[in-house]
Amino acid sequence: MAASRSTPTPLPLAEERSHRAMAVLTRALSCIACLALAACSSITAPLHKATTPPPQVYQNERFQADETFSRLFDAKVATTCEAARRALLSQGYVITRAEAGVVNGAKRFQPEGEVHVEIAFNVVCVPEGKAGALSTAFVSAQQDRYAVKKSTNATSIGVSAIGSISVPLSSTQESLVKVASETIPTGEFYDRFFALMQRLLAESSSKAER
Repeated sequence: MAASRSTPTPLPLAEERSHRAMAVLTRALSCIACLALAACSSITAPLHKATTPPPQVYQNERFQADETFSRLFDAKVATTCEAARRALLSQGYVITRAEAGVVNGAKRFQPEGEVHVEIAFNVVCVPEGKAGALSTAFVSAQQDRYAVKKSTNATSIGVSAIGSISVPLSSTQESLVKVASETIPTGEFYDRFFALMQRLLAESSSKAER
């Protein structure tokens, strides 16, 4: 006699629909969670990048011996600073200060129509060696950049003879506004200045020997 095979009891129609609805809802919630996670990642990534602080300027200061703003001269302090003063004067710089061991000068440029640049030199001479027979000239130059700023001023004039009629008048004023300032880094700029100082010292020494 063959064994009887049991058949599964079918679920009621309402319960089957409930299981299907739960499955669909679970899939939908999973998709929404994935989309929300992706959106959060795309938003937080730029914010994290934007909040990263830029490197500080002072981190580029290496304080190495080969990057000095100085030069040793075979002359006393007064003679070395006089050579620095003459070097600046020969290049069109206006001397703003000339004292014992200190020389300051400035020169203005206009590379573009509404852009102005000013270079300010600062030279300090200190004695070196026995009895100050040698001297070191420390030189730094600062470059300031200015831009023309235009402003309009409006005024009015009341004419009492014909009533309360006012005639508007306007005028435009221009002024220079500093937009950038930096110390010129070491390089050929200072090498040319030191070479000119050396040549003037040599000329001064040859004249003194005559």
